[in-house]
Amino acid sequence: MASTQPGSRSNERPTVGAYLIRRLQDYGIKDVFGIPGDYVLALYAMLEKSPLNTIGCTREDCAGFAADAYARVHGMGALCVTYCVGGLSVCNAIAGAYAEKSPVVVISGSPGLNERIHNPLLHHMVRNWRTQFDVFSKLCVAGSELNDPLTSFREIDRVLAACHRYKRPVYLEIPRDMVHVAPEISPEYQHTEPRSNAAALNEAVKETAARILKARQPVLLLGVEVHRFGLQDEAVRLAEQAGIPMVATMLGKGVVSETHPLYLGLYEGALGSRAVTEYVEGSDCVLMLGTFMTDINLGIYTAQLDITQCIYVTSEQLRIRHHHYHDVRLDEFVHELICFAPKATVPTGKVFPRVGKSKFVLQPDAPITIARLIERLDEQIEDGTIVIADIGDALFAATELQTCGKTEFVSPAYYTSMGFAVPAALGVAIARRGERVVAIVGDGAFQMTGMEVSNLVRHKIPAVVIVLNNGGYGTERLLHPGDWEFNEIQPWRYHKLPFLVRGGVGYEVRTEAEFDRALTAAWFQKSEPSILNVYLDRQDRSRALGYLAEAMSQTVTGGTATCDVE
Repeated sequence: MASTQPGSRSNERPTVGAYLIRRLQDYGIKDVFGIPGDYVLALYAMLEKSPLNTIGCTREDCAGFAADAYARVHGMGALCVTYCVGGLSVCNAIAGAYAEKSPVVVISGSPGLNERIHNPLLHHMVRNWRTQFDVFSKLCVAGSELNDPLTSFREIDRVLAACHRYKRPVYLEIPRDMVHVAPEISPEYQHTEPRSNAAALNEAVKETAARILKARQPVLLLGVEVHRFGLQDEAVRLAEQAGIPMVATMLGKGVVSETHPLYLGLYEGALGSRAVTEYVEGSDCVLMLGTFMTDINLGIYTAQLDITQCIYVTSEQLRIRHHHYHDVRLDEFVHELICFAPKATVPTGKVFPRVGKSKFVLQPDAPITIARLIERLDEQIEDGTIVIADIGDALFAATELQTCGKTEFVSPAYYTSMGFAVPAALGVAIARRGERVVAIVGDGAFQMTGMEVSNLVRHKIPAVVIVLNNGGYGTERLLHPGDWEFNEIQPWRYHKLPFLVRGGVGYEVRTEAEFDRALTAAWFQKSEPSILNVYLDRQDRSRALGYLAEAMSQTVTGGTATCDVE
């Protein structure tokens, strides 16, 4: 990430809008997603003249998903929308970014301060001037209304620093008559990075190292924060130095190379590999780094982890068995533990329970299934491929893919909001120009946000979009069995969408041979997106989804609310 210190200053006093744009660049942000509106047009004009690249989206929630995905692979993202009709439309995407610790800067225009005199009923306003700010205060880790020239610069600095530190979204609201205001006083930027409590850090590292040294079967359980805080290399170094095998949660999939000799696989409770589950749950020292144990990560609470044998370390807390340590930073804990150099006593000749990658043998005339689709795609992905999975079987089946090298895996695996994948493909492709992006999405989720393919065409992004077409909400059919009309959707000819948006290539897929040909052709496409309309049997499902449905069906039919899954 770029330095967080402001760049060189000219003699001319910066305006509030110019200062905000410069500080976004200081945090390494190069692109801003969104949709303009009258309350934010002045700022949009400044953005377009600045070095920042503005990326228009088809809907505000798409802009939110794109900025979220951009932040996940780039380090920090931003979007810019208008007041209320724009801001409130993006709430769901930002809620997901908060839940999954994705650092997105939400910038919203608002009515000018001079327009608010006598409290007129201006368009877009809901209830009062602060309604939108109050909503985002519940969805963001920090926020500010930039309505005072004397404090605007400091508020921008404070809010952006919180985004960087906590890896969660933040909110900045700028009245349109403040954009060009140049404060009389421009306070010198001061940034202090909080440090760990030295005594607590030292004691926590010593206790952790002692437990690793005494452990019979230690294991590293890696979560999403290892990625968010850029600790992937350190996690691998710790594993190699200590001789400890690694597993990852579903939300943390792809955090390290899955071809590494110490990597065992995903830990998903009863939903995942039995060998991996037995190894983790048989461990007498589970070191959980950056892991949030959500219901999905816990295999819908089928995980059997003994908390008395766990060391739980995140950016928010550190707990070793029943000992709680405060004011210890995750990154400093990992660095110090590496320096302490614990060496696990793993039995000589221990064979870790890895599942090998078998050679895919094409059955040309066989109807394509989700399992076979994933097996064929697994052969195609390579170092540098970024896989984006929407929810439902797009996610559960894709967990069987084996990432390698720099491969990323991006999915809303905790918040599980439908419609993430296609706009996320735009965000990831803008952040990682030139790298191969594959989006796997169910047909129901595609009908929500799939028109963002239009901007993949506009920006000449050769993303591969695989639509799992089973005619409706396949996961919900399993969760609540029966012939329910509410799980059906209007069938689209998804492969014809390139004709509508005047770009891209569409493929209709029913057999393994057709999928093989379409995927091969799409992979060599370098200038426009490809849409693979893959027809699946209505009852087809991945192994993991079958387990999930079995675990959740009684809860769902009993009337208890569950996550939004396709």
